[in-house]
Amino acid sequence: MSASGTSAQGSGRLSSSDGASAIHSLDTHPQYRGFKGVYYNPVVQVYFLGFVCFMGPGLFNALTGLGGGGQLNATTNSNANSALYATFAVAAFFAGSINNVLGSRLTLLLGSTGYALYIGSYLAYNIHPNAGGFVIAAGAILGICAGLLWTAQGSLMLAYPTEDQKGKFIGIFWSIFNLGGVVGAAVSLGNNYDNTVLSNGTYIGFLVLTGIGVLIPLLMADPRKMIRSDGTRVITPRHPSWRTEFYGLWITLRTDPWIVLLFPMFFASNWFYTWQFNDYNGALFTIRARALNNLVYWLSQILGSVSIGFLLDQRGLSRRFRAFSGWLVLFTMVFVVHIWSYFYQRDYTRDTVDNKIDIHERPYVSRLWLYIFCGLLDAMWQTTAYWFMGAMSNDPAKLANFSGFYKSLQSAGAAGIWRADAVKLPYMNIFISTWVLLVAGLVFALPMIHMRVKETTEESDETL
Repeated sequence: MSASGTSAQGSGRLSSSDGASAIHSLDTHPQYRGFKGVYYNPVVQVYFLGFVCFMGPGLFNALTGLGGGGQLNATTNSNANSALYATFAVAAFFAGSINNVLGSRLTLLLGSTGYALYIGSYLAYNIHPNAGGFVIAAGAILGICAGLLWTAQGSLMLAYPTEDQKGKFIGIFWSIFNLGGVVGAAVSLGNNYDNTVLSNGTYIGFLVLTGIGVLIPLLMADPRKMIRSDGTRVITPRHPSWRTEFYGLWITLRTDPWIVLLFPMFFASNWFYTWQFNDYNGALFTIRARALNNLVYWLSQILGSVSIGFLLDQRGLSRRFRAFSGWLVLFTMVFVVHIWSYFYQRDYTRDTVDNKIDIHERPYVSRLWLYIFCGLLDAMWQTTAYWFMGAMSNDPAKLANFSGFYKSLQSAGAAGIWRADAVKLPYMNIFISTWVLLVAGLVFALPMIHMRVKETTEESDETL
């Protein structure tokens, strides 16, 4: 997903020894009672963690999904996103070392401040149109902060649950986090139903909420005092240093070169946001139509991830059959969405798109449905990419390095295409590049599925 959504990547960047230290603290301790029993409950702390990301990355999703950050001119937003992903790609390699020194709560607090600064920069830009440089600088700072936030999030998400609680805890976290995009979109729709541009009140509301998000880590429990439901004490894992990260990526590439065939899929995984958010939603619709589109987009994400996840987790089907079925669903969705989109994209350019489509006009409904399918495709693509990586290995160290490749290539692609939009590359060029990259990602992934996805992951495959 987006900088928000580099989400699951944060929880995957831990070495096997780190994972062992978090999971196998076998000495049991008596549970807290009374208020402490509630406060130090790992489920309660995951709710805290979910609301940190609800207030930060979740509202970032809502703002970005409006197209142009809610502005009429999307150039500044595109430059800010380009700066954001460029710094994120670099900062994430160093975030683990910072987390080791500062601890997860302080790292989480520092990471969440970037989201408040970024949204505050749009308020400043709405009031002072010459403040575009501030927005771009805030984007670059947010890239650094996002690396910190998702690293701390991953550290805590690995530490709090017992082995049989991981699915439950991840479900709680992602439900709360994804609701940030939905609620933020609903708020922006309600506040701007009669407006032609996004109101200062919307930015102020988002800024207040992200400010609250910055404070939530101060209310969270010290992880060292946490006791899991089985009585074992939480030991938060130490992240590898940046030198170890780079070395691990090289070893993974050398010992499991099939991962290279997923690189185009990784590179494309954030590429399509630029056309969807800025060059379709931001270009064609009034602000209230953009807000409504944004709301259904994030709702459709939930449906998309659940539906493809249901297919990929069907235990009654062989794993290879599920892998090829997931690939076929993505291939079909890519062509359905982009053939449909082409018939709209061919009718407008940057120079001709003047009359914005409103929610009461006849052309709106079919274009809203296309945006729903865009949201479905996004969620299905991200979920399937992670499933493919998980099908290649069960080794935590190797999976962490797979996630490192995913995050780096995803961010590099996003930085490039947001910059292309900022320099006003024709809409059709960006659209065609999106279509071609998605198809290329699937074509290159097919031989990897054939060669590396087996019914069970064998020990001989775990070469790292």
